[in-house]
Amino acid sequence: MVSLDEKQQKKRRKGFSSQDMKEMLSGYLYISPFFIIFAIIGLYPAIFSLILAFQKWNGMGEMEFVGLNNFQVILSDPLFWKSVYNTVILGLMGTAPQLVIGLILAFLLNLSYLRFKAFFRVTIFMPYITSMVAVALVFSVFFSNNETALVNYIIGLFGFDPVSWKTSEWGAKIAISTMVFWRWLGYNTIIYLAGMQSIPNELYEASKIDGASIFQQLRYITIPLLKPFIILTVFFSTVGAMQLFTEPTVFLGNTAFSRDEAMTVVMYLYRDAFKLSSFGTASAAAIVLLLFIVVASAINMLLTKRLGRDRREA
Repeated sequence: MVSLDEKQQKKRRKGFSSQDMKEMLSGYLYISPFFIIFAIIGLYPAIFSLILAFQKWNGMGEMEFVGLNNFQVILSDPLFWKSVYNTVILGLMGTAPQLVIGLILAFLLNLSYLRFKAFFRVTIFMPYITSMVAVALVFSVFFSNNETALVNYIIGLFGFDPVSWKTSEWGAKIAISTMVFWRWLGYNTIIYLAGMQSIPNELYEASKIDGASIFQQLRYITIPLLKPFIILTVFFSTVGAMQLFTEPTVFLGNTAFSRDEAMTVVMYLYRDAFKLSSFGTASAAAIVLLLFIVVASAINMLLTKRLGRDRREA
């Protein structure tokens, strides 16, 4: 026979489990808007693009299954590989320097004897919150083909001839990469600065007693302890560089999609989709771009981890 105490315990367990169920459902209802919105504007477009990569579709009529033909078209297109080359070059020129200089600036901003720290931090971070279109328009004026443009005037003071920034191969790349560098430098600097402020000051004080210079502190203390932050910025910079679109589009203006000096992969797939109405090849290019991003991010993370390990061993 079941005693009275056992019956009461069963009732308590039953009531407790139903209460837990109510709380769990309540929690799921609170977070459901995020998953609903993500499914509509994130998951569904991704799945639809994956399906579309194997279809021939102009956006209006019926889809026609073509298998791997879209991938064969883009992989045999010289312009696609030119856009890949431009994306890699612009990524290296625009993002690699900002990571190094951002680390140095963060170290300087973290010095205890530096005055007006708040002013310098706000000033460095301002380009990041500035409208990208406004930045691109301003830089298009600075790097104008006119001989009296600001950059041409400055290089003219050193005896160099004016450069056709918007029509020459390397002129456009230098101008766009400078724009990318200027805008994202402050973002990476602030991330590094936040990481440096988590490093105990006792380590720097002990290194000073041992006679370590500022460069040695940066090399043997700051950089090894900033490894998670460096990996984070390398990952975000790699993804951002592979998705470069706004800067070259606004800088080159109406001729952005008719020339190949600075056409990136995103510009290539945008041209296929909305200029040529070839959504199948555009989706195929997007999938290939995703694979490039995954591979490039993995390589960068491996190199960053190996660099940090080598410095710790040194």
